[in-house]
Amino acid sequence: MAGGNRTAHAMKQTNQQDWDIYLGPTPTIDSNSETVLEYVAANSPAGATDRERAVALYYAVRDGIRYDPYTFSYDLDDYRASDTLAAGRGWCVKKAILYAACCRAASIPARLGYADVRNHLTTENLSRLMGTDIFYWHGYTDVYLDGGWIKATPVFNRELCAKFRLKPLEFDGRGDSIYHPYDLDGRHHMEYLKYHGVFADLPFERIMRELTRHYPRLRELTRGGGPVWRS
Repeated sequence: MAGGNRTAHAMKQTNQQDWDIYLGPTPTIDSNSETVLEYVAANSPAGATDRERAVALYYAVRDGIRYDPYTFSYDLDDYRASDTLAAGRGWCVKKAILYAACCRAASIPARLGYADVRNHLTTENLSRLMGTDIFYWHGYTDVYLDGGWIKATPVFNRELCAKFRLKPLEFDGRGDSIYHPYDLDGRHHMEYLKYHGVFADLPFERIMRELTRHYPRLRELTRGGGPVWRS
């Protein structure tokens, strides 16, 4: 995309091959798909800088794709960015993949990061299904802007935040955008417990293995490898 190479040019001091893994498509981060390319074009301001484009795409994913934790699936194909766009909803892992795909389509390096977080305000239904208030392998996106990696979490859409009185996560392309520790009423919300590192593509088998271990009911709540059934 025009204007998107400014960040890429800034990385020439390092072996370009090392950076290509954060710029090109993967089986899940399908940044070369027509659906993703059209979404990026529709949500990128004309003549925008890399930061301005990254910010615009962040809000497009955060608010344009509804957060839905019940879209967990054991099917790798369900995690493609283009599939999340078509569905119009997804949980943190899927939305992080979509944002990474949008950034790469705009020639902005992006990778996937994961952390364990405790959600002090999780819903009763989710707590019952998961058996805990810890969200293992929560997904976020690392974006490379102005010579450094920045964490971005385009997960909870504005409508959901308003409904549960959560602080919407803003992103200016300069500092990390991670979950707030408190909600609008001063109640404990998110607590980061452990970081698992960053990846050029979805570590699918590792995440599925870990989530199955931490959430024994997941297998019971999926049919044919598809999304979790609301029960």
